[in-house]
Amino acid sequence: MKHFLFTALFAILSIFLVGCSESEKPEEAELLISAAASLTDALEDVNSTYEEQHEGVKLTYNFGSSGKLAANIENGAPSDVFLSASSKDMNDMEDKELILDGSRENFTSNVLVLIAHKDSDSRIDSFKDIDPADVDHFAVGEPESVPVGRYTKETLENLNLWEPLQTKLVMGSDVRQVLTYVEMGNADLGVVYSSDAFVSGDVKVLAESDPEWHAPIVYPGAVVKASKHPEAAQDFLDFLTSEKGEKALQEFGFK
Repeated sequence: MKHFLFTALFAILSIFLVGCSESEKPEEAELLISAAASLTDALEDVNSTYEEQHEGVKLTYNFGSSGKLAANIENGAPSDVFLSASSKDMNDMEDKELILDGSRENFTSNVLVLIAHKDSDSRIDSFKDIDPADVDHFAVGEPESVPVGRYTKETLENLNLWEPLQTKLVMGSDVRQVLTYVEMGNADLGVVYSSDAFVSGDVKVLAESDPEWHAPIVYPGAVVKASKHPEAAQDFLDFLTSEKGEKALQEFGFK
């Protein structure tokens, strides 16, 4: 009888321990991060470190313009985290109840810069010095869907340069395409974020935009409401706003 009770107790204890062990295992999740193109280098750099420190979590990125990423999520594209390069696109997501309440947070910021190819002999040192007559091709982001394009348009409108430059504009589908146009010599000038110029060895910064010329360049992040892994998604956002996350972004030119 004693042997039977001991065996039964051992079996019950084993089941209990197994259950506790399973409950303590980290959540296994493949997180799909929809992120602004300007975050490409910084996020890819922290990828392996983050996965090593978060057992069972795999990060997959979908980079593009914030406007197009938001539209894709609205149309049902799978995503766990949305990292936008503008408040406007995140505001639209919030208004449409596509992000989890309380998950939104600004995690970094940026600066708008005027660039030219590294071999350019341009002597421009201010956006105010841009002379449309001296420019053949000017690369900018598409204002309707690319945040850097909206900031650029606001800046050039403030300086009464948007209309005079219309015939010179070369539109990019995201900020990295704008950067590529200048790197390849397909545009005399371009406007990107300082973080994009920071990672390129083929362009030089001619000038920084005055922050008063455009809306604040902040990067809000949020957990997508349809996420299958909301807790793991929130953990990733918490990392971006932590001291480690901020340092990782600063190393790639973010503010």
